[in-house]
Amino acid sequence: MKAWQITGTEGLASLRLQETPTPVPGKDEVLVRIKACSLNYRDYMNVKGIRGITGPIPRVPCSDGAGVIEAIGAAVTNWRVGQRVVIPFMPTWLEGGFSQAHAAAALGGAVDGLLREFATLPANSLLEVPEYLSLEEAATLPCAAVTAWDALKVRGQIQPGETVLILGTGGVSIFALQLAIAAGARVLAITSHDEKARRLRSMGASAVMNYRDNPLWDEWALAETQGLGVDQVIEIGGPDTLNRSIKATRFGGQISLIGVLTGTAGDIQTVGILRKSIRLDGIYVGSKSMFRSMLDHMTQMQMRPVIDQIYAFTEVPSAFAHLESARHFGKIVIRV
Repeated sequence: MKAWQITGTEGLASLRLQETPTPVPGKDEVLVRIKACSLNYRDYMNVKGIRGITGPIPRVPCSDGAGVIEAIGAAVTNWRVGQRVVIPFMPTWLEGGFSQAHAAAALGGAVDGLLREFATLPANSLLEVPEYLSLEEAATLPCAAVTAWDALKVRGQIQPGETVLILGTGGVSIFALQLAIAAGARVLAITSHDEKARRLRSMGASAVMNYRDNPLWDEWALAETQGLGVDQVIEIGGPDTLNRSIKATRFGGQISLIGVLTGTAGDIQTVGILRKSIRLDGIYVGSKSMFRSMLDHMTQMQMRPVIDQIYAFTEVPSAFAHLESARHFGKIVIRV
């Protein structure tokens, strides 16, 4: 089979399309013919080897994928050949609490990911793709959508009438926008492009600010909430944005810390977290059980992911370059 591998430390130049053996499923596994993958910033960090994100080389990148069952192991009774499936970010995290063992099993990091033609997975880890979604759409869900679901619905327990602040227009932020609006919440958003601002408003954002025109977006968020602050922040920036998120959050509010776009360490004004009794939650995706609940909710709402662009399997370096450019709105997908 063909598989894209990170073969060195030269960043995007180290991506190579290789011929590798087609895996054979064990007795409790299924063989999935991967039909689509989507990109996350974590995948880019792994390929580039930046900010301490490293792993074994060579390795197959990309955590998110969907496909069709090609073969089943001898002990597998709950799946059949031909079914469409989507693969959770951490195949071992089925339900319950998070653990170091689950983190170590995250696809595309310490273990091979899904940017390949075939993959064997534990049969009990997979979820069936709802009929109304394409495989390209399903491939956008395992990391970004489940992360937004965990932040807003599981940890955040979002309620109608609350105000959510989202940063940017990447996968997590756009899924958070959709989920928050579906929950009856008001969404404030910041972006660096006027055209993206227009699209955010068209999707239901109540107010949008271009932070390149005015970097004081925390003060803007306070003004938009009559000085009280927002109920929840979907924080994807990290150290360079967290202090403003703290200032923008109401007393007793919540910040879901999801991304590290600006780095992995910095000078954080912790007194604001203390004084305002803010709940700061680190969100590292979620379990299969969360994924299943989210799929049920999406199916009921007929909610569709926002796909920015679909690339061919031979165009993987271009897809990563597009992610690197930060011009995307929603998810970047690779059709295998």
